[in-house]
Amino acid sequence: MIQSMTGYGSESIETEIGKIQIDLKSLNSKSIDINLILGTNLKAYENDFRVQISKLLKRGKIDLKLIEDVSQNNVSHKINPKVIKHYIKDLKKISSASDNELLKIAVKLPDSISVMEIKHSEMLKKKIFKCLYNAIKKLINFRVLEGLALKNDIIINIETIKKNLIKVQQLAPNRTKKIKDKFIRSMNKLNHEFSKDRMEQEIIYYIEKLDLNEEVIRLKNHIVFFNKIVKNKSDLKGKKLMFIAQEIGREINTIGSKANNSNIQQRVVEMKSALEKIKEQLLNVL
Repeated sequence: MIQSMTGYGSESIETEIGKIQIDLKSLNSKSIDINLILGTNLKAYENDFRVQISKLLKRGKIDLKLIEDVSQNNVSHKINPKVIKHYIKDLKKISSASDNELLKIAVKLPDSISVMEIKHSEMLKKKIFKCLYNAIKKLINFRVLEGLALKNDIIINIETIKKNLIKVQQLAPNRTKKIKDKFIRSMNKLNHEFSKDRMEQEIIYYIEKLDLNEEVIRLKNHIVFFNKIVKNKSDLKGKKLMFIAQEIGREINTIGSKANNSNIQQRVVEMKSALEKIKEQLLNVL
């Protein structure tokens, strides 16, 4: 199946330290690029988070925000008397307020009261990573739904290329006759006698140089291979499809340069337009 690299997933869970919510967002990227915003209490899990995300999401620019609503019952505080006394002493130099008023100010200043680090149990860790897994699962489901829309659009455009290629094949035989007649008329205008055999050889050589058969066959094969990759069960196929799309583009360009026919050139323009749409969509395919 085709997956988009765009997605969103969110999950929350109640734990012994309070409510934890994980928000995940992904955008397209050439590789995996992870940006984490974690609360102070959960910084220790940063590397484990990165490993889990890389393993399951594989590619994309991933932003994770973890929101902690920690219950005050689970937070330990430590008062720093020396720091508070130092603040009160300095405040007395610039204020005539009472000690009680100065104390109220001092306890709000940095380092007056320290928040003790919460000790994490194994059960808490399991809950947090289950929450992460569920958020990733939701993001993947979002990617799959986006991928279905991408797949439908890509199939429509590859079919447009296929239909126009069939038209090119139908126009090619008549084109060859016109090229031959044009060549003979040009030679006759020169008012010079040419060997009939030599002229036939030159015509054959000229027509062979403009022959589209090889390009048409290769383009057909590329389209078959492209459709096969689109429909297989692999998740990671964006880069492979982009490579095939580039090969399709080369064959279309060669047909265009050899066309020597306005009707075929119109078909080439249609194929190029459809291919550009495919390439644009492939930028967001996992």
